[in-house]
Amino acid sequence: MTTGTTVLAFDMGASSGRALIGRLASDGQGNRKLEVTEIHRFPNHAVQVGAHLHWDILRLLREMKKSIRFAFQKGYEPVTFGVDTWGVDFGLLDANGELLGNPYHYRDPHTEGLIEEVGAMFGQETLFRHSGLQFMPFNTLYQLYAMKKAGSPKLDVAETLLLTPDLLTYLLTGVKSCEFTMATTTQLFDPGTQAWNKDFMERLGIPSHLFLDPVHPGTIVGPLSSEVMDELGVPAMKAVAVGTHDTESAIAAVPAGDDPFAYLVCGTWSLLGTEMAGPLLTEETMNLEFSNEGGVGGTYQLLKNIMGLWLLQECKREWDEEGNEIDFPELVRMAEQAAPFRSLVHPDDPRFFAHGGMVDKIRAFCEETGQPVPQSEGEIVRCILESLALRYRQALEQAERLTERVYSGLHMVGGGIQNKLLCRFTANALGKPVWAGPIEASAIGNMLLQLVALGECKDLREARRLVADSFPVEVYEPETSAEWTAAYERFIGFGRV
Repeated sequence: MTTGTTVLAFDMGASSGRALIGRLASDGQGNRKLEVTEIHRFPNHAVQVGAHLHWDILRLLREMKKSIRFAFQKGYEPVTFGVDTWGVDFGLLDANGELLGNPYHYRDPHTEGLIEEVGAMFGQETLFRHSGLQFMPFNTLYQLYAMKKAGSPKLDVAETLLLTPDLLTYLLTGVKSCEFTMATTTQLFDPGTQAWNKDFMERLGIPSHLFLDPVHPGTIVGPLSSEVMDELGVPAMKAVAVGTHDTESAIAAVPAGDDPFAYLVCGTWSLLGTEMAGPLLTEETMNLEFSNEGGVGGTYQLLKNIMGLWLLQECKREWDEEGNEIDFPELVRMAEQAAPFRSLVHPDDPRFFAHGGMVDKIRAFCEETGQPVPQSEGEIVRCILESLALRYRQALEQAERLTERVYSGLHMVGGGIQNKLLCRFTANALGKPVWAGPIEASAIGNMLLQLVALGECKDLREARRLVADSFPVEVYEPETSAEWTAAYERFIGFGRV
């Protein structure tokens, strides 16, 4: 096969960032595949400064520059690049375009209690109807209101707010932009009017001039700045505003057909939902704690945020720090050998959100709910994986209720699908097949939007066909068991929606 257009994707997660090359390959008979190669991986660690938790944004910029240099040194010559990251977080620029300090991390505690306070100001129904979002403490609205309440001088001198992927793109190109899918994660964008909610901003004391008009995914932003080109010795590669929220990039890479489908983006967070033509802003949607996030290709994503593999990652971090270093495959093997359905937790219990003490938090939940307290690593990991699978069933049933559809199975994408035991448990809990793949969904979706911008793919439908032709999907058939049904009844007894 011959190689054609080459693009570079930056995929930033909560613990690491990666640079990946995507190359279109053709056999000359109209058959094309997307070839993906990781060229650089780097850590992304939160930094505690006093009472606050921050992102080390300049460290990320340095690693991105290193990645661009690597790409050209290795002879790839990408024509465009795109950046996708987690949602909600942002940086502020002054009138000279300089960054006003390191951005806050979404797990910073300064937003504690603000969901209730802001809800009392507006009414939860009004907030939801004009934002479409699940009430999560890290939403941009609460972060900005926390800064306003603290008297932060940054808000007084800031000229522009850039969400994280737009900020990183700006630091490489000098061009300020705001991409649509990220804008919809802020709780300040009204999906009904398709515009910023300046009334919310005014009532909260948030300057409305900070917000740029959003651009749609697939928009070419501009080339690398002359300073960056000179520094790295590379040509004028252009930036594309892809689906810059990593969830939306991952959903773009789901190799589904034309029928309505359900998906699970599986990683540190789990996002379970379905693709819609527009937002669903009903009271029941709000009560079931679903979000309406802007997607690519003119879509909206009706989805639920679930705490995800964060629970396992935090447990492993604690064990590592204690000198008990066990890799993930071994932890999964230990979980497989542990007794089934002994202990369950609700992954979205608020205690699990904060950094630290995860093992004790899991044990405390089990003790408080009258269950056996897991002791060994295998028992704790099995508790986490079974609980996640049952939460996925609950969320899928809720999505079916909201959309009045029955989904034939679940598409799982993202790094979490490398945990095959979780995929098996999910199929068993659902009683439906799970189609797992691709692993690198966010980076692949990032590449697809670059290819759309370059005219290599006509639209999202054609881009998804390219994914189906390029990457394997592993099928997990459910192993029917009355034990899973009984465990689900226990799980929903925990009482959270």
